[in-house]
Amino acid sequence: MEFEPVIGLEVHVQLNTKSKLFCSCATVFGAEPNTQVCPVCLGHPGVLPVMNRKALEYAVLCGLALNCSISRFSKFDRKNYFYPDLPKNYQVSQFDKPFCYNGFVTIHVDGKDKRIGVTRAHLEEDAGKLLHSDAGAGSGVDFNRTGIPLLEIVSEPDISSPEEAYAYLTALKSIIGYLDISDCNMEEGSLRCDANVSIRPKGQKEFGVKAEIKNMNSFRGVLKAVSYEIDRQTEVLLCGGKVVQETRLWDADKNMTFSMRSKEEAHDYRYFPEPDLVPVVLTEANIEEIRKYLPELPSARMKRFVMDYGITEYDAEVLTGDKKLADYYEDCTRLFNDYKSISNWIQSELLRELNDRKLPVTASSVCPKKLTDMLRLIQNGTISGKIAKTVFAQMFETGKDADTIIKEKGLVQISDPDELKKIIADVIDSNGSIVDDYKGGKEKSFMFLVGQVMKATKGKANPQVVNQMLKDAIG
Repeated sequence: MEFEPVIGLEVHVQLNTKSKLFCSCATVFGAEPNTQVCPVCLGHPGVLPVMNRKALEYAVLCGLALNCSISRFSKFDRKNYFYPDLPKNYQVSQFDKPFCYNGFVTIHVDGKDKRIGVTRAHLEEDAGKLLHSDAGAGSGVDFNRTGIPLLEIVSEPDISSPEEAYAYLTALKSIIGYLDISDCNMEEGSLRCDANVSIRPKGQKEFGVKAEIKNMNSFRGVLKAVSYEIDRQTEVLLCGGKVVQETRLWDADKNMTFSMRSKEEAHDYRYFPEPDLVPVVLTEANIEEIRKYLPELPSARMKRFVMDYGITEYDAEVLTGDKKLADYYEDCTRLFNDYKSISNWIQSELLRELNDRKLPVTASSVCPKKLTDMLRLIQNGTISGKIAKTVFAQMFETGKDADTIIKEKGLVQISDPDELKKIIADVIDSNGSIVDDYKGGKEKSFMFLVGQVMKATKGKANPQVVNQMLKDAIG
């Protein structure tokens, strides 16, 4: 029997406001435990919350970018459950009146575009964090995170493969990055993702029994966890078993999911309207004012890059996936008009250096001017493309410009025929049989001779000049 997966993602995005959702406490990551708290976020009796206007604006802005409808009337609700990191024993969230609903995100997988529906995007406050002793002496709780504004984005169950889940999450992160409303750092918890995974016989309309997967702390982790869960459920059904509805934890070290707790068909959180917060009414004027802050989004920028710079869709997709990287590319295009060459160097040398050091492009020691100055030296024949790779690595390491490194290392390309004439003659004399092979029609033999010249000049010879001089010398 063939099965098909049905996947939905619940993504929590921490908004980068300076203060919490309902109080003025700071939201700085990494502060000493319980130093960014107050009676409001700790739920002391008699306190009254006040909504963070900036968080609301960010939520609506994100909803517009996700093609959502925006509610003119919304309210907050209390989601009641008990857990040690929840000081009020309820979480202020939104139940039946979210700010944003009925949107979509377009993903590109296997050469095809697909729309993934967005059921809703709503604001809610974060819970605290439990801290467990390595020695098993006990646990503590840090309430610094309590009350930090989260935007929960819930997809429709339109995702049909682990690859589509990865693409959806990547597209979502890219859009949020362009809006500059969150840093989406999974390691710091500012982007968290839970996956609802089920399988059903191919062609069946009814959904199978789902498992909710938690504890995925990287995009690659989401891809692997969803893949594993699909395989696990498939094996259970093929062996005559039944998939049970439960919450499972992903273990990145073992590449497996483990049962955490069974989940009832309908978990009763006893939602009811938050009595301490007034409903939120948005006018058309409010929404249009927020719409003005919508930037050019990744998909539109990608299409423009293809049209304006003549690069491939793949290259444009890589470059526009991160707003700062796209900005870097466009800064380069204003200084140098070989757009494809710029794209190639950014995607190969620059991204490799950044990824090796786990740095953002904004931390690059090679600014757009330094990169384009180096590319101009390749274009005018001062250095070869091969030498340029060595120069670039030194530029990134030291922060020096290309001219300085070339002079210090003596890396200027040799293009003078008089300087190359004797070297080429020596190569021909030392490789008589190879020369005969070339004359006999073996084209690969010629490239060997070119390689010998390059070796003799330590890679400094101009390949175009060498090619022509070798052909002339062999006759």
